[in-house]
Amino acid sequence: MEYKPAERSQWTGRASSSTLENQYWYQQIQLGNINTIDLPSMDIALIGYACDEGVARNHGRIGARRGPTALRERLAKLPIHFEDKTIVDLGDIIGKGEDMEVCQNALADSIESCISNAVFPIAIGGGHDIAYGHFKGLHQWVNKQSQKKIGIINFDAHFDLRPVGNQPNSGTPFFQILNEFTAAEYFAIGIQQQSNTKELFDIAKNFEVPYVYREDCESTPTVVEALKKRLSPFIATNEHLYVTIDLDGFSSAYAPGVSAASPLGFDPAFFFKILGFILASNKVISLDIAELNPTLDRDKQTATLAARIVDFTVMHL
Repeated sequence: MEYKPAERSQWTGRASSSTLENQYWYQQIQLGNINTIDLPSMDIALIGYACDEGVARNHGRIGARRGPTALRERLAKLPIHFEDKTIVDLGDIIGKGEDMEVCQNALADSIESCISNAVFPIAIGGGHDIAYGHFKGLHQWVNKQSQKKIGIINFDAHFDLRPVGNQPNSGTPFFQILNEFTAAEYFAIGIQQQSNTKELFDIAKNFEVPYVYREDCESTPTVVEALKKRLSPFIATNEHLYVTIDLDGFSSAYAPGVSAASPLGFDPAFFFKILGFILASNKVISLDIAELNPTLDRDKQTATLAARIVDFTVMHL
Protein backbone atom coordinates (compact mmCIF):
# COMPACT_ATOMS: atom_id res chain seq x y z
CA MET A 1 0.00 0.00 0.00
CA GLU A 2 1.16 3.52 -0.85
CA TYR A 3 -0.31 6.80 0.31
CA LYS A 4 -0.21 9.91 -1.88
CA PRO A 5 -1.25 13.28 -0.40
CA ALA A 6 -3.55 15.50 -2.43
CA GLU A 7 -2.05 17.24 -5.46
CA ARG A 8 -3.01 20.65 -6.85
CA SER A 9 -2.39 19.37 -10.40
CA GLN A 10 -5.60 17.32 -10.13
CA TRP A 11 -7.66 20.44 -9.44
CA THR A 12 -7.78 22.82 -12.39
CA GLY A 13 -10.57 24.65 -14.17
CA ARG A 14 -11.90 27.73 -15.92
CA ALA A 15 -10.46 31.04 -14.76
CA SER A 16 -12.83 33.59 -13.23
CA SER A 17 -12.48 37.24 -12.33
CA SER A 18 -10.25 37.97 -9.35
CA THR A 19 -12.93 40.38 -8.12
CA LEU A 20 -15.37 37.50 -7.58
CA GLU A 21 -15.61 34.99 -4.77
CA ASN A 22 -14.70 31.39 -5.57
CA GLN A 23 -16.86 30.13 -8.41
CA TYR A 24 -15.63 26.57 -8.97
CA TRP A 25 -14.69 23.51 -6.96
CA TYR A 26 -11.02 23.77 -7.91
CA GLN A 27 -10.90 27.21 -6.27
CA GLN A 28 -12.72 26.09 -3.12
CA ILE A 29 -11.12 22.73 -2.39
CA GLN A 30 -8.34 22.55 0.18
CA LEU A 31 -5.55 20.00 0.01
CA GLY A 32 -4.38 17.85 2.88
CA ASN A 33 -2.39 14.91 4.12
CA ILE A 34 -4.25 12.35 6.24
CA ASN A 35 -1.20 12.03 8.48
CA THR A 36 -0.82 15.73 9.31
CA ILE A 37 -4.13 17.46 8.60
CA ASP A 38 -6.01 19.26 11.38
CA LEU A 39 -9.18 17.17 11.12
CA PRO A 40 -11.36 19.21 13.54
CA SER A 41 -11.01 22.20 11.19
CA MET A 42 -12.76 20.31 8.38
CA ASP A 43 -16.37 19.52 7.50
CA ILE A 44 -15.98 17.07 4.60
CA ALA A 45 -13.04 14.93 3.44
CA LEU A 46 -12.47 13.28 0.06
CA ILE A 47 -10.42 10.09 0.27
CA GLY A 48 -9.31 8.12 -2.79
CA TYR A 49 -9.16 4.32 -2.71
CA ALA A 50 -7.07 3.61 -5.81
CA CYS A 51 -7.21 -0.17 -5.79
CA ASP A 52 -8.02 -2.63 -8.61
CA GLU A 53 -7.19 -5.86 -6.80
CA GLY A 54 -10.74 -6.64 -5.67
CA VAL A 55 -12.06 -6.31 -9.22
CA ALA A 56 -9.21 -8.44 -10.57
CA ARG A 57 -9.95 -11.19 -8.02
CA ASN A 58 -13.61 -11.02 -9.10
CA HIS A 59 -12.61 -11.49 -12.75
CA GLY A 60 -13.79 -8.00 -13.67
CA ARG A 61 -12.35 -5.42 -16.02
CA ILE A 62 -9.66 -3.49 -14.16
CA GLY A 63 -9.08 0.26 -14.31
CA ALA A 64 -11.06 1.56 -11.31
CA ARG A 65 -7.82 2.47 -9.52
CA ARG A 66 -7.84 5.52 -11.80
CA GLY A 67 -11.31 6.49 -10.58
CA PRO A 68 -10.32 8.98 -7.87
CA THR A 69 -8.19 11.03 -10.27
CA ALA A 70 -10.91 11.04 -12.95
CA LEU A 71 -13.55 12.16 -10.45
CA ARG A 72 -11.40 15.02 -9.17
CA GLU A 73 -10.77 16.22 -12.73
CA ARG A 74 -14.52 16.51 -13.38
CA LEU A 75 -15.45 17.79 -9.93
CA ALA A 76 -12.83 20.55 -10.17
CA LYS A 77 -14.72 22.17 -13.04
CA LEU A 78 -18.18 22.20 -11.44
CA PRO A 79 -19.49 25.52 -10.11
CA ILE A 80 -20.04 25.70 -6.37
CA HIS A 81 -23.45 26.41 -4.85
CA PHE A 82 -22.74 25.64 -1.20
CA GLU A 83 -21.61 27.89 1.63
CA ASP A 84 -19.70 27.63 4.89
CA LYS A 85 -18.33 24.12 4.28
CA THR A 86 -14.64 23.35 4.52
CA ILE A 87 -13.85 20.51 2.11
CA VAL A 88 -10.42 18.93 2.01
CA ASP A 89 -8.97 16.43 -0.45
CA LEU A 90 -6.90 13.99 1.60
CA GLY A 91 -5.33 12.24 -1.38
CA ASP A 92 -5.21 8.56 -2.26
CA ILE A 93 -4.64 5.22 -0.61
CA ILE A 94 -3.02 3.29 -3.45
CA GLY A 95 -3.10 -0.46 -3.89
CA LYS A 96 0.14 -2.15 -4.80
CA GLY A 97 0.12 -5.67 -6.19
CA GLU A 98 -2.23 -7.99 -4.34
CA ASP A 99 -2.38 -6.04 -1.06
CA MET A 100 -6.12 -5.26 -1.12
CA GLU A 101 -6.51 -6.00 2.58
CA VAL A 102 -3.73 -3.53 3.43
CA CYS A 103 -5.60 -0.85 1.47
CA GLN A 104 -8.86 -1.68 3.22
CA ASN A 105 -7.22 -1.41 6.64
CA ALA A 106 -5.65 1.93 5.75
CA LEU A 107 -9.02 3.20 4.53
CA ALA A 108 -10.68 1.95 7.72
CA ASP A 109 -8.24 3.95 9.86
CA SER A 110 -8.81 7.07 7.74
CA ILE A 111 -12.60 6.72 7.97
CA GLU A 112 -12.42 6.23 11.74
CA SER A 113 -10.22 9.33 12.10
CA CYS A 114 -12.66 11.43 10.10
CA ILE A 115 -15.80 10.26 11.90
CA SER A 116 -14.15 10.63 15.30
CA ASN A 117 -13.51 14.29 14.47
CA ALA A 118 -17.02 14.97 13.13
CA VAL A 119 -15.74 15.07 9.54
CA PHE A 120 -17.99 13.58 6.84
CA PRO A 121 -15.90 11.25 4.64
CA ILE A 122 -16.60 10.71 0.95
CA ALA A 123 -14.48 7.82 -0.29
CA ILE A 124 -13.84 7.30 -4.00
CA GLY A 125 -12.99 3.92 -5.51
CA GLY A 126 -11.68 1.67 -6.75
CA GLY A 127 -13.67 -1.55 -6.68
CA HIS A 128 -16.63 -2.17 -4.39
CA ASP A 129 -14.25 -3.85 -1.96
CA ILE A 130 -13.99 -0.25 -0.77
CA ALA A 131 -17.19 -0.97 1.20
CA TYR A 132 -15.56 -3.48 3.53
CA GLY A 133 -12.73 -1.13 4.45
CA HIS A 134 -15.15 1.76 4.80
CA PHE A 135 -17.53 -0.12 7.08
CA LYS A 136 -14.65 -1.49 9.15
CA GLY A 137 -13.65 2.09 9.91
CA LEU A 138 -17.22 2.97 10.86
CA HIS A 139 -17.36 -0.08 13.11
CA GLN A 140 -14.11 0.90 14.82
CA TRP A 141 -15.76 4.24 15.63
CA VAL A 142 -19.24 3.02 16.53
CA ASN A 143 -17.84 0.54 19.04
CA LYS A 144 -16.99 3.55 21.20
CA GLN A 145 -20.51 5.00 20.97
CA SER A 146 -23.71 4.23 22.85
CA GLN A 147 -25.73 4.13 19.60
CA LYS A 148 -24.22 1.27 17.63
CA LYS A 149 -26.58 0.38 14.75
CA ILE A 150 -25.39 1.29 11.25
CA GLY A 151 -27.67 0.87 8.27
CA ILE A 152 -25.97 0.33 4.92
CA ILE A 153 -27.88 1.53 1.86
CA ASN A 154 -26.32 0.21 -1.33
CA PHE A 155 -27.29 1.46 -4.80
CA ASP A 156 -26.17 -1.43 -6.98
CA ALA A 157 -27.14 -3.95 -9.64
CA HIS A 158 -25.48 -6.64 -7.51
CA PHE A 159 -25.93 -7.83 -3.92
CA ASP A 160 -22.15 -8.21 -3.49
CA LEU A 161 -22.94 -11.02 -1.05
CA ARG A 162 -20.67 -13.64 -2.59
CA PRO A 163 -19.15 -16.09 -0.07
CA VAL A 164 -15.48 -15.31 0.41
CA GLY A 165 -14.05 -18.62 -0.80
CA ASN A 166 -10.28 -18.41 -1.24
CA GLN A 167 -10.03 -14.60 -1.08
CA PRO A 168 -12.30 -11.61 -0.55
CA ASN A 169 -12.95 -9.51 -3.65
CA SER A 170 -15.18 -6.74 -4.98
CA GLY A 171 -18.17 -9.11 -4.87
CA THR A 172 -17.87 -10.15 -1.21
CA PRO A 173 -17.94 -6.97 0.94
CA PHE A 174 -21.46 -7.23 2.33
CA PHE A 175 -21.17 -10.95 2.98
CA GLN A 176 -18.06 -10.14 5.03
CA ILE A 177 -19.72 -7.25 6.84
CA LEU A 178 -22.90 -9.12 7.76
CA ASN A 179 -20.87 -12.10 8.98
CA GLU A 180 -18.40 -10.10 11.05
CA PHE A 181 -20.26 -7.08 12.42
CA THR A 182 -23.47 -7.36 14.42
CA ALA A 183 -24.04 -3.59 14.19
CA ALA A 184 -24.74 -3.80 10.44
CA GLU A 185 -28.04 -3.87 8.61
CA TYR A 186 -28.17 -3.85 4.82
CA PHE A 187 -30.64 -2.54 2.21
CA ALA A 188 -29.94 -2.92 -1.53
CA ILE A 189 -31.51 -0.74 -4.24
CA GLY A 190 -31.41 -1.54 -7.95
CA ILE A 191 -30.91 -5.30 -7.87
CA GLN A 192 -31.03 -6.95 -11.30
CA GLN A 193 -32.15 -10.57 -11.38
CA GLN A 194 -29.86 -11.45 -14.28
CA SER A 195 -26.86 -9.97 -12.45
CA ASN A 196 -27.24 -12.23 -9.39
CA THR A 197 -27.38 -16.01 -9.10
CA LYS A 198 -30.04 -17.93 -7.19
CA GLU A 199 -27.40 -18.59 -4.53
CA LEU A 200 -27.06 -14.84 -3.95
CA PHE A 201 -30.81 -14.42 -3.59
CA ASP A 202 -30.77 -17.27 -1.04
CA ILE A 203 -27.95 -15.58 0.88
CA ALA A 204 -29.89 -12.31 0.88
CA LYS A 205 -32.91 -14.18 2.24
CA ASN A 206 -30.84 -15.87 4.96
CA PHE A 207 -29.47 -12.50 6.07
CA GLU A 208 -32.99 -11.00 5.85
CA VAL A 209 -31.73 -8.31 3.47
CA PRO A 210 -34.47 -6.02 2.13
CA TYR A 211 -33.94 -5.13 -1.51
CA VAL A 212 -35.58 -3.38 -4.42
CA TYR A 213 -35.49 -4.69 -7.97
CA ARG A 214 -34.33 -2.40 -10.75
CA GLU A 215 -37.86 -2.59 -12.19
CA ASP A 216 -39.07 -0.74 -9.09
CA CYS A 217 -36.51 2.05 -9.52
CA GLU A 218 -38.28 4.54 -11.77
CA SER A 219 -38.36 8.30 -11.33
CA THR A 220 -42.18 8.56 -11.46
CA PRO A 221 -43.77 10.07 -8.32
CA THR A 222 -45.70 6.90 -7.47
CA VAL A 223 -42.62 4.65 -7.62
CA VAL A 224 -40.44 7.12 -5.73
CA GLU A 225 -42.99 7.49 -2.94
CA ALA A 226 -43.37 3.72 -2.68
CA LEU A 227 -39.63 3.31 -2.21
CA LYS A 228 -39.51 6.09 0.37
CA LYS A 229 -42.15 4.19 2.35
CA ARG A 230 -40.04 1.02 2.17
CA LEU A 231 -36.91 2.86 3.25
CA SER A 232 -38.52 4.78 6.12
CA PRO A 233 -38.62 1.88 8.66
CA PHE A 234 -35.01 0.96 7.81
CA ILE A 235 -33.90 4.55 8.36
CA ALA A 236 -35.91 4.82 11.58
CA THR A 237 -34.42 1.69 13.18
CA ASN A 238 -30.77 2.59 12.51
CA GLU A 239 -28.99 5.31 14.44
CA HIS A 240 -26.47 5.92 11.64
CA LEU A 241 -26.51 5.42 7.87
CA TYR A 242 -23.71 4.66 5.43
CA VAL A 243 -24.53 5.13 1.73
CA THR A 244 -22.49 3.25 -0.86
CA ILE A 245 -22.99 3.74 -4.60
CA ASP A 246 -21.78 1.24 -7.15
CA LEU A 247 -21.93 3.08 -10.46
CA ASP A 248 -22.81 -0.14 -12.29
CA GLY A 249 -26.30 0.23 -10.83
CA PHE A 250 -26.90 3.04 -13.34
CA SER A 251 -27.85 2.33 -16.93
CA SER A 252 -24.81 2.25 -19.21
CA ALA A 253 -26.44 5.16 -21.04
CA TYR A 254 -25.31 7.27 -18.06
CA ALA A 255 -22.44 5.17 -16.66
CA PRO A 256 -20.55 3.25 -19.34
CA GLY A 257 -17.26 3.50 -17.44
CA VAL A 258 -17.69 0.63 -15.00
CA SER A 259 -16.43 -2.95 -14.81
CA ALA A 260 -19.88 -4.53 -15.38
CA ALA A 261 -21.97 -2.10 -17.42
CA SER A 262 -25.68 -2.78 -17.98
CA PRO A 263 -28.20 -1.04 -20.25
CA LEU A 264 -30.96 -1.94 -17.78
CA GLY A 265 -29.81 0.08 -14.75
CA PHE A 266 -31.65 2.98 -13.10
CA ASP A 267 -31.34 6.60 -14.20
CA PRO A 268 -29.91 9.65 -12.38
CA ALA A 269 -33.32 11.32 -11.97
CA PHE A 270 -34.52 8.40 -9.83
CA PHE A 271 -31.24 8.15 -7.95
CA PHE A 272 -31.01 11.80 -6.89
CA LYS A 273 -34.60 11.80 -5.63
CA ILE A 274 -33.87 8.85 -3.36
CA LEU A 275 -30.44 10.05 -2.28
CA GLY A 276 -31.94 13.41 -1.34
CA PHE A 277 -34.57 11.66 0.77
CA ILE A 278 -31.91 9.59 2.56
CA LEU A 279 -29.68 12.60 3.23
CA ALA A 280 -32.67 14.53 4.60
CA SER A 281 -32.84 12.02 7.47
CA ASN A 282 -29.70 13.66 8.93
CA LYS A 283 -28.47 10.17 9.83
CA VAL A 284 -25.98 9.70 7.00
CA ILE A 285 -22.45 9.79 8.41
CA SER A 286 -20.45 8.70 5.36
CA LEU A 287 -20.69 7.87 1.67
CA ASP A 288 -18.61 6.25 -1.03
CA ILE A 289 -18.66 5.79 -4.80
CA ALA A 290 -17.30 2.58 -6.32
CA GLU A 291 -16.36 1.14 -9.70
CA LEU A 292 -15.56 4.34 -11.61
CA ASN A 293 -13.36 3.02 -14.41
CA PRO A 294 -12.18 5.86 -16.67
CA THR A 295 -10.42 3.45 -19.04
CA LEU A 296 -13.91 2.27 -20.11
CA ASP A 297 -15.66 5.63 -19.95
CA ARG A 298 -17.23 7.48 -22.89
CA ASP A 299 -16.83 11.26 -23.11
CA LYS A 300 -16.16 11.24 -19.34
CA GLN A 301 -19.87 10.60 -18.72
CA THR A 302 -19.37 8.29 -15.76
CA ALA A 303 -16.77 10.51 -14.13
CA THR A 304 -19.08 13.51 -14.56
CA LEU A 305 -21.97 11.59 -12.98
CA ALA A 306 -19.76 10.58 -10.05
CA ALA A 307 -18.62 14.19 -9.61
CA ARG A 308 -22.21 15.38 -9.56
CA ILE A 309 -23.04 12.82 -6.90
CA VAL A 310 -20.30 14.29 -4.72
CA ASP A 311 -21.51 17.83 -5.42
CA PHE A 312 -25.14 16.88 -4.67
CA THR A 313 -24.11 15.22 -1.41
CA VAL A 314 -22.13 18.23 -0.25
CA MET A 315 -25.03 20.59 -1.05
CA HIS A 316 -27.54 18.44 0.85
CA LEU A 317 -25.56 17.64 3.98
